[in-house]
Amino acid sequence: MIPQYLVDFDLQTLPRTKTDVIVIGSGIAGLFTAIQASQDRHVIMITKKALLESNTRYAQGGIAAVISEDDSPQYHRQDTLMAGAGLCSSSSVDLLVNEGPEGVKELIRLGTTFDLENGELALTQEGAHSHRRILHANGDATGYEIVRALAEKVAEHDHIEVWEHHFVIDVITENGECKGALVQRPDGQRIFVQANATVLCSGGAGQLYRYTTNPEVATADGVAIAYRAGAEVRDMEFIQFHPTALCYPGAPRFLISEAVRGEGAVLRNIKGERFMEKYHELLELAPRDIVARAILSEMEETKSTFVYLDITHEPEDMLKHRFPTIYETCMSYGLDMSTDWIPVAPAAHYMMGGVKTDLNGESSIKRLFACGEVSSTGVHGANRLASNSLSEAIVFGRRIVNRLRELSPLDWEPQDIRVDEGRLESPRQAIVERRLKLQKVMVRYVGLRRNKTLLLKGLDELKRQLPIFQSGLSKREEFEFANMLTSSLLVTSAALSREESRGAHYREDFPLRDDEGWRKHLLQRRDQEIVEEISDDV
Repeated sequence: MIPQYLVDFDLQTLPRTKTDVIVIGSGIAGLFTAIQASQDRHVIMITKKALLESNTRYAQGGIAAVISEDDSPQYHRQDTLMAGAGLCSSSSVDLLVNEGPEGVKELIRLGTTFDLENGELALTQEGAHSHRRILHANGDATGYEIVRALAEKVAEHDHIEVWEHHFVIDVITENGECKGALVQRPDGQRIFVQANATVLCSGGAGQLYRYTTNPEVATADGVAIAYRAGAEVRDMEFIQFHPTALCYPGAPRFLISEAVRGEGAVLRNIKGERFMEKYHELLELAPRDIVARAILSEMEETKSTFVYLDITHEPEDMLKHRFPTIYETCMSYGLDMSTDWIPVAPAAHYMMGGVKTDLNGESSIKRLFACGEVSSTGVHGANRLASNSLSEAIVFGRRIVNRLRELSPLDWEPQDIRVDEGRLESPRQAIVERRLKLQKVMVRYVGLRRNKTLLLKGLDELKRQLPIFQSGLSKREEFEFANMLTSSLLVTSAALSREESRGAHYREDFPLRDDEGWRKHLLQRRDQEIVEEISDDV
């Protein structure tokens, strides 16, 4: 019911340009991959907004890598596998923990300035990490510092051509091979970009939910594009909700970093009582899914819409130095972290699933790669360990570029690829209304706690929107909504199929983890039933 292409076109009559590599997205994955690839190739980087607008920009906590002599890749591996709840790929995790430190060194060489203590890289600890291995920048502005440094390199590079405010509608495929991308320019004109390789670095899916820490650009475009093209997507039921997003009248769901709890902040319900000891032995540093559901339980029990995060035991100077962005943002709403408890509630944060890739970042479609949050490399399993995502983007970005150098040139001329389904009618209902309705459906029926009744209701509500694929879509927000609808259907269908609770996926009607029956992945491909794949975690 979901078509391969969103719009009608005739490839032979479209304007065309060629490049070696297309990179779609400008977060850490896209920027780093483009820089590495541009050493010996021409790259066109396509971003639907400005170069600096991405999920990475808003990443506060930091990047996880083994730096300290007290730490080891083996410890990092154990922590990652534990958080991943039996669905991590052991080989992928090995790559992450062993190659991550060199990736951090490369970021430093490219101009990223991490915080120092006594002349050494400053390290902090976050939830479910056994050691202090989180590097950060400007206290709590790590993502912005990384994007700043990498974007400067991209902007000045002769072999990287940046297309801002362009939208990739679909990738073009033939015989299971990606030939390039169909792109819409800011003026509405469309162009076919032919490339030897196309790399999806389009970020996550936070905007599927009404309450999210993600910026408005996080509309799951890459997953939907890959799915329509026939690529396998995996583990879409696993959506991580960050436990502590600011919940205050007039304020956005601003992320209060896990690092705040890492530095000793405690959670209190509206009665002022600490409550995490009722839910997990690691208290506030338990895995995110456990903390998020604990907060939800306390909110329901006390009939409140939030709980409190309390770090008032720390002096004002320390908070200003360690968490300047969070401190200033809270202060702008009249909340002083040094004296006030901060009202927080869970919000959609990170997509563990995505486009299934091999260890070189290549999807099931030849010449189509995925890197960063859009990908499913096997690192995160059922629940991402805090701050592993930035490391993953660096490690697999490098591996993708190494694989690109092994590809033979694409010897191909546009064939008679023509799509004409007569889609002329524009959507009658305003896209902003459709988008809000979809987000509310996902919060209500496919949120932190799920059951069969809710999921079936959500699936039915989402399917009511399917006729939009027969409309003449032409604007960026219309393409985004089509991508959000596609990805929401994937999340809901997978959540309905997985009849157990594991990691970030919690079923009230199947509250226990079932390793015997469900220690496996769910694969989805267009026009096929969901396929089960045994996990290779050990």
